Order: sequence, then C-alpha cells, then structure tokens
Amino acid sequence: MQHLEQVTRAQTRSICAENPKGEKGKGAMLVPTQNKEGEWTVGPCSRDLGQGWKVRPCVGIEAGETFEVADIDGPGRILHIWMTPANLPYRNAILRIYWDDQEQPSVECPLGDFFASAFTTKEVFAQINSEPVSVNPGNAFNCYWSMPFKKHCRMTIENRDPKTRLVLFYQVDYELDPDVPDNPAYFHAQFRRTNPLPYGKVYTILDGIKGKGHYVGTYMAWGLNNKGWWGEGEIKFYLDGDIPEGMSVDKAVAEHGGECFPTICGTGTEDYFGGSYNFENKITKSYQEFTTQYLGVPHIVRPDGTYDSQTRFSMYRWHVKDPIRFHEDLAVTIQALGWRSHGRYLPLQDDIASVAYWYQQLPTAPFPELGSVDYLEII
Repeated sequence: MQHLEQVTRAQTRSICAENPKGEKGKGAMLVPTQNKEGEWTVGPCSRDLGQGWKVRPCVGIEAGETFEVADIDGPGRILHIWMTPANLPYRNAILRIYWDDQEQPSVECPLGDFFASAFTTKEVFAQINSEPVSVNPGNAFNCYWSMPFKKHCRMTIENRDPKTRLVLFYQVDYELDPDVPDNPAYFHAQFRRTNPLPYGKVYTILDGIKGKGHYVGTYMAWGLNNKGWWGEGEIKFYLDGDIPEGMSVDKAVAEHGGECFPTICGTGTEDYFGGSYNFENKITKSYQEFTTQYLGVPHIVRPDGTYDSQTRFSMYRWHVKDPIRFHEDLAVTIQALGWRSHGRYLPLQDDIASVAYWYQQLPTAPFPELGSVDYLEII
C-alpha cells in the first residue's frame, strides 16, 4: 500500500449501471420511466421516489447478445472489478477486454473461471480470500488485478446462452492517469479446456506467447475421471527459447518424445498450489479446502452418491510475489498423473480447464478458439 502515501495526478472514476460512461458528475441521473402502455420500463422500484434514488442497479443481457461494460479513453488503469451474474451458468457468460487499438482481446474467459469459481452457481458458494481475487457471499466476484492502458480500454460481456437472459450487477473502478508509462505491461487472461485429456499427453495451460512480460497466476478447474489420487503431475515453464520458434508444444516437450526441457519445473500439482500430501486433512481423512493470499483450493465438489458423480477441484496460484519473467516467449504445461498398479504413475484422462494470467507489452497474439457453449459446459 505504499502508493497511498503519494499524491498523484490521477482522477478516480467508476462505471456501473447507474453511470455507464463513468462521467464526472453524471451518476444516478436516470429517471423512472414508463412506456406508452404505462408499464414501468426503467426504475419501477423507485417510481415513488424519482431521480437520484436507486433506479437502475443492474442490466439485462439477452441470449446471444454482447453488452459493453466499459469504453474508456486513456491513459488510465482499471483498479477493481465487481460483478455478480444471475440466471445462467457462469461458463455461458464470456468476459473480454481489449486494449488500445487491438481488434483481438487480451482477456477472454468465462466469468466464473476468471474469478477462480468454475464450479459455483448462484446457489453454490465458495469463499476466496486472496489479494487479486476475492469471492464473497452471494457469489460477489471481485478482481484487484491492476490493468494499465495507454490509449483505450473496452470491456464486454457476451451472453452465449441460447435461451436465458443474463442479469448482471457490475462496477468497474478505474483512474485516468496521465503518468501511465508509454509502453506498459498490459494485463492478459486466457481460458482453455480439454475434456478428456488424451492418454499420455500433457495439458497446455499457455503457449504461443511472444514478447516481454511476466506470468502472474494460474487457475485450474480439474474434474477427475478416475478414482484415487490424481495430483502427481509437474507444472513446467518454458522460457525464452526453451521451445524453438515455430515448434508446437505437442511436438517439443519430452513427455511427447520431443527434445525440449523447461527452465522452471515443479514437483507435483498440490505442491504448485501450495499444499502437500494430497491436500488431505489427516484428522478427518478427507480433502481440505483452503484459501490464502496467494494460493488455495477454495472449492472441492464431492460426489453425492447419485448424479453428481465426479470429484472436482478449484485451485489458484498467484505469482504476485514471485512473477515469472520472460523476454522472448513463454509456454506453460502441466502433467496429469495418478497412480496405477505396482507403484507406477498413471497418465490421467481428466477434464481440465485453466486460466493463465500474465502481463506483457503489446501486441497480443490471437488466442485459440474458445470452443462452443456445449464444449465448455460442465456436466
């Protein structure tokens, strides 16, 4: 919090449904409104109170539509995002953020996964207490990743649900700051999912990243397709030429018969996410959830004996204190390993999704295709 000691030239602004452009002195100006038939279309709950009261706290996004959450001219910096969606699965709401003049997004992610909450719903809550991401009762999603931009920020939410209208409460707190550096490191977040992971293959969290920057976080939504322990796999970071330019991860890595090795290698999945010995509470003899400032397993979905048959894990690791610097390129993989007979590792065929978070100088390389609504669905 050292920056709080400084007086700067920045001007604080905030966007929400009551001030959708974040304009100075123009918040809460909406007036309760009726249509020709006499129906209250804007602010029905404040029809007796009038302008200045709570008129429009949320927006509705129809099926198949994209809503522009923010459109901000820079230079500036996003400081905090609060969102709470209702009415549809979180995988069907896609957050995108575009920086400066780029046509491709630097953030493209299902809403729940972006906030490290893939397996929650409006009725299912899992607390997250961390520095960059906080999830509070009611599934109130909060993000404190600092997001500087020099020219422009555009943020959207797409409702990909084929039928259901999305109700979205939101607030984007930001500052207009003339002192943003000329070539800042821009925030990025990319979602991926593979279901099932092919036998004997590693899962790719991120690849194709070119330029200079630093990797700052991993979120994983891991669904088991086998019984037994599943977290023996190692995470690997390939930095600055570890994989030759133009060579795919699939062909390069040693696990697939390639000749490339990482600069940074972990020792196990639970180790990377800050746990040990299978995330097991030795007293209760069961998996133990935990949430801390920089790492955690905040949500474990346990089988109910009937139709909810799969065990699933939400896990996050924020590299806020230990960012992974790259100067040319970056790729990140993780192995999916359990145990089989005679003390041998079992390559797993699990349902694995992830979000990679990093900062880099522009331009942003185009992301892989997100996948259809059906492909992303959690069943």
